[in-house]
Amino acid sequence: MNAAEDEFFDFQTEPLDESGWTIKNVLSMPIVNKKEEIVGVATFYNRKDGKPFDEMDETLMESLTQFLGWSVLNTDTYDKMNKLENRKDIFQDMVLYHVKCRKDEIQKILNTRERWGKEPDECEEEELQEILTEVLPNAKKAEILEFHFCDFDHSELDLVKCGIRMYYELKVVDKFHIPREVLVRFMYSLSKGYRKITYHNWRHGFNVGQTMFTLLMTGDLKRYYTDLECMAMVTAGFCHDIDHRGTNNLYQMKSGNPLAKLHGSSILERHHLEFSKTLLRDESLNIYQNLNRRQHEVVIHLMDVAIIATDLALYFKKRTMFQKIVDQSKTYENWNDWTKYMMLETTRKEIVMAMMMTACDLSAIAKPWEIQSKVALSVAAEFWEQGDLERTVLEQQPIPMMDRNKADELPKLQCGFIDFVCSFVYKEFSRFHVEITPMLERLMNNRKEWNALKEQHEAKVAAMEAANKAKEEAAAARRAWCLLHCRAAVCCSHDCPTDSSRGRQDRKRLTEPQSSSSCFNSELHEQSPEVRFTNGRNEIFNGF
Repeated sequence: MNAAEDEFFDFQTEPLDESGWTIKNVLSMPIVNKKEEIVGVATFYNRKDGKPFDEMDETLMESLTQFLGWSVLNTDTYDKMNKLENRKDIFQDMVLYHVKCRKDEIQKILNTRERWGKEPDECEEEELQEILTEVLPNAKKAEILEFHFCDFDHSELDLVKCGIRMYYELKVVDKFHIPREVLVRFMYSLSKGYRKITYHNWRHGFNVGQTMFTLLMTGDLKRYYTDLECMAMVTAGFCHDIDHRGTNNLYQMKSGNPLAKLHGSSILERHHLEFSKTLLRDESLNIYQNLNRRQHEVVIHLMDVAIIATDLALYFKKRTMFQKIVDQSKTYENWNDWTKYMMLETTRKEIVMAMMMTACDLSAIAKPWEIQSKVALSVAAEFWEQGDLERTVLEQQPIPMMDRNKADELPKLQCGFIDFVCSFVYKEFSRFHVEITPMLERLMNNRKEWNALKEQHEAKVAAMEAANKAKEEAAAARRAWCLLHCRAAVCCSHDCPTDSSRGRQDRKRLTEPQSSSSCFNSELHEQSPEVRFTNGRNEIFNGF
């Protein structure tokens, strides 16, 4: 722009400053951000050489304004990120407030007020240990070392106490200097972190942790892992489904849940993992607080691998690798040599651990029948609840497994689930360690029970179909019989199908004089009633 010739610069009747500077040439361009929004204007006045701005100056100016646009956008983005981070911290604090074990709740286990007249954080570790020795259940009496453990007779608080006992049985409390109060707060907070839903609640979370503990101790899989790794694996079992919503990964994607946008794969599993890490970042809940840096990295990594492994999609990918490890174990005559070989390779240990998590997550299917049958109904009920949501919210037809209108197919679905998902992992673990055979035996027994129910249902359906078919055949025969008698002008049954308008027309036609082309010709009328009946029946049946 030539400022001297533009009316916009008429105000320049004299120099603009004491140096005598005036505007002669102007180069001005908008500053545009990535969203193509004008966020400012860049203006240059008077080239130093006194010449007007040219195309080269415009090109340089365009590059500069693009850079300025990005800079402004980055600044805005940074401010927005800070605000989002602050909001996240606020929401996280709100969640922790409702999840963390309160001072009055911890007294249900560590009753220091009643015992010592002070709060747990004011007590010595020896004093807290004295209380825990009295209130924690005996491992054998509580049967937490058994594959057939049943939580039905235990309250949720009892399960918290049983969980604390497991850390003592693993001998990690003193070894890794876990503060007693922190351990109690952590386990209690885990129980509160699970939602009050039909199946994926604290009871399920505890059962998975208990099965992991039993596989390690009773199943003798602990021989492959250090105490630190065992602690991480049991903790992962307790945490693996925390804050579950009662719907699966596919529903999160279909419903557009923010979790699906945040996590590309293993959506819920990654959420459970992040929730667990959030709890562990709180100093009052961090049972790993006295580990060194290397130890802390190990336990967090193992929790990552273990919790993500509960995604069944990953289980199917790793089955072949696990089977090869089991086959390889059979080539060793000396069990100690095999143990040393297993412990040398981290990848092998993680594959076995991933399979252990699957075996734990599905462990309800390998419980005694009186337990499995009840748990299966809880699982089915939660699936049906998701099916209802799919039908009402998503306006989609749910798959049979989640359709409550097909509840009678549950035995058939359970048999299929055992055959195609569960049987492999328990068969291979039974081959791997004979101590785990009871799980396979109960699985097979449950398969027989479900199959018996399936056959009973199929027999009932077949009987109903046969009855309906017989009823239809009887109705068809009755219609034919009635039509025959009407044709012979002898039917008087009130439920005769010919009592319809069509039947009345047929009777009228039959009672009227017939022409020579009629089926009842004069020759037929001359025959005896028995002959007319026989011929009429033949004619009706030929008509069909």
